Amino acid sequence: MSTYAIGDLQGCYDSLRRLLDVCAFDPQYDRLWLTGDLVNRGPQSLATLRFVRGLGNAAVTVLGNHDLYLLMLAYGAMQGQAAPRRSEHTLDEILTADDREDLLTWLRAQPLCHVEGRDCLVHAGLLPQWSVAQARALAAEVETGLRGADFRELLAHLWGSEPAAWSEDLQGWARVRCIVNAMTRMRFCSAQGVMEFRSKGETTSAPAGYLPWFAVPGRRSADHRLVTGHWSALGLRQTENHLALDTGCLWGRQLTAVCLEDGRLFQVDCAPGESACA
Repeated sequence: MSTYAIGDLQGCYDSLRRLLDVCAFDPQYDRLWLTGDLVNRGPQSLATLRFVRGLGNAAVTVLGNHDLYLLMLAYGAMQGQAAPRRSEHTLDEILTADDREDLLTWLRAQPLCHVEGRDCLVHAGLLPQWSVAQARALAAEVETGLRGADFRELLAHLWGSEPAAWSEDLQGWARVRCIVNAMTRMRFCSAQGVMEFRSKGETTSAPAGYLPWFAVPGRRSADHRLVTGHWSALGLRQTENHLALDTGCLWGRQLTAVCLEDGRLFQVDCAPGESACA
């Protein structure tokens, strides 16, 4: 059995199927770890969502910011917000699909953070103050709300970048929003864990006083290997305690898989017609 960790799909279904062929993935024996952002911007979000859901226990995915955006859009949580215009997303085919509710219910049931042994799968990263055990417990707080009867109220309070720093004293929607933003949106933060959400470039473009989250000295999750996506400008990064896998397929580059057991690397170029740069 092999476990293949794969970076952000964002509706690039053809590239995914080609990559699985290259890996010789067999859902009867192998597993996928997906870093989130299954949907949006690419051309086949519906096919991607249906395929991953159909893999059942052979696939583990965490929620990314685009997956949460789909849920917020679907359940009216974006009303009155300065959100992207309808022409700037590719989610209509999901929103109008006959199996829309089945797919959205499945998506709401996916974790923010998944841990097995020394590996921790999360879309963006973890704040430097958090151990993996603490992060898993915090993720569970949000997951319980997303799966519960009042999930619409939770979604209505997710939009926004404040509070930008974690405190054990945070309560209510501020606490939920901080957890979600760290795990699905963060790239740079200060040594004290204050998050910065505007910068999306390479690590050398960090604003003054900020570092890539994984470079903060004394990061408490450094005893695990964090498997992440989200940061296409970072690209592939393989260290003892970090595996970054968003290699920008959506932007005309590659879709990447790494076998967690032995480190084998697999890549395919973006399939024709899938690049958002076309």
